Amino acid sequence: MSTATGTSGSPSKTIATWLALLFGSLGAHRFYLFGPDDRIGWLLPLPTLVGAWGFWRLRTLGTDDRLGSLLVPLLGATVALTMLAAIVYGLASEARWHARFGTASDGRSGWTTVLGVVLALAFGATVLMATIAFVAQRYFEWSAAG
Repeated sequence: MSTATGTSGSPSKTIATWLALLFGSLGAHRFYLFGPDDRIGWLLPLPTLVGAWGFWRLRTLGTDDRLGSLLVPLLGATVALTMLAAIVYGLASEARWHARFGTASDGRSGWTTVLGVVLALAFGATVLMATIAFVAQRYFEWSAAG
């Protein structure tokens, strides 16, 4: 399994954190860390796009659209999981990071990594809670109607 390399010979923890934060649901952080052959990286866009299509259906057809309601949680789960990945990357110790991805210190982790972790925590928690609330609401609405 090949890894992407930065200027110091190992992938940057900061860059991996920010890629997971900004483009994680499309697999950017996986491609950065493990290269273009990473299977998980190629699987991430599918639930993201299907969930986004479900969100579009709800916006276009209204909140009574059952298919859209079933698809939207895929988007929420994918985003929440990639925010978790950003947090794990950002909080990894330098020794653990470099044991897994390289031996040289990249020297780029610092306040930008911490900021990425804080934003990933805030955004990920918000998306996760919204997804749980949405699924619970739909479940109880469908149980009462049916």
